[in-house]
Amino acid sequence: LFKIGLGDLMENYKIIGAFRLSVDLNNNEFFLVFKDLKHRLDKSLILHRRGQRAFLNNNLVIKTQTHEVTYKVSWPFSEVFAVTGSGTYRFDQNVLLATDQVTLDQPNFQRQWVSGKGSLVFDNTISKGLNLYEGSRWKIFGEYYKNLTSGGYTVTAGFDFRKYLPVHRSIIWANRFAGGSSWGNEKLAYFMGGVDNWFSPQYDNSTQIDFAQNYVFQTLATPLRGFQQNIRNGNSFAVFNSELRIPLFRYLFNRPLRSDFLTNFQVVGFADVGTAWTGLTPYSEENFLNTEVIEQGPITINLNTQVEPIVAGYGFGLRTRMLGYFIKADWAWGWEDGVVRDNIFYISLGLDF
Repeated sequence: LFKIGLGDLMENYKIIGAFRLSVDLNNNEFFLVFKDLKHRLDKSLILHRRGQRAFLNNNLVIKTQTHEVTYKVSWPFSEVFAVTGSGTYRFDQNVLLATDQVTLDQPNFQRQWVSGKGSLVFDNTISKGLNLYEGSRWKIFGEYYKNLTSGGYTVTAGFDFRKYLPVHRSIIWANRFAGGSSWGNEKLAYFMGGVDNWFSPQYDNSTQIDFAQNYVFQTLATPLRGFQQNIRNGNSFAVFNSELRIPLFRYLFNRPLRSDFLTNFQVVGFADVGTAWTGLTPYSEENFLNTEVIEQGPITINLNTQVEPIVAGYGFGLRTRMLGYFIKADWAWGWEDGVVRDNIFYISLGLDF
């Protein structure tokens, strides 16, 4: 996203605009934010529009247009602890692009949503450099979505705890434990594997999805390096990440460097452990991972298997800032059901985990 902001001298009011344009102009995104920070209760109004074009089976092309209006408030109890809440109206329109007379006659499909979110946020971290922190931060949240079109609803809840420990001078050991779950007659699907903002992401089609859960939303449960996306899926997930972040040249020279590339260059060793599942626990019989559906002609067989639901990955990576972007390169090996998989290389953007 390209962002530009405008604010008054006292920083009581801010206006932020942003946009993202794709090369073919079919997957664009725009948002506009107005913030009122004059009093203790912070208020924000967010306008968001996104267009996405996707190719379906049988050479069908669908374009989804999403419009959202969000009103958000935040009440700080202290400098490091706050409670936040928001309400959102969302309008989705799915347009089946015309490729023949049949698709030309298909009407547009529309859905409307209202949602509410609340969270507790704590953050006493101190920045020791780019993506180098000391301290703790965590968030506990809950969300409710109501589908005004179908009458369905979705409830989600989750947590994200992070701890940053100084090892020696600027070397930081960062740890994260996160999880979440969804309920209702229209659920959220978590797809585990890979990293956020992954260039050329890869998807694992061998892991089956339990469509009886009636998933309406989906999200990535990351990072879990060493695997493609969808190594595990379900309406619940849990993941633990640990990284040792070493700003190599800054640590060796122990003085300010003129090169931004060398100042922010980091060598990272990491380990990830996690899973996503359906049912009460990853080891319950309701976990769809242990069900394999085999179809051959008129015969359908449901085979009960015993697969270890928890997967892990480990490896090392390099980090630095180039052209204003924090670029991450990771080499990772995955461990699944007692077997170490071949190495996967990731290039991605983004700070922290």
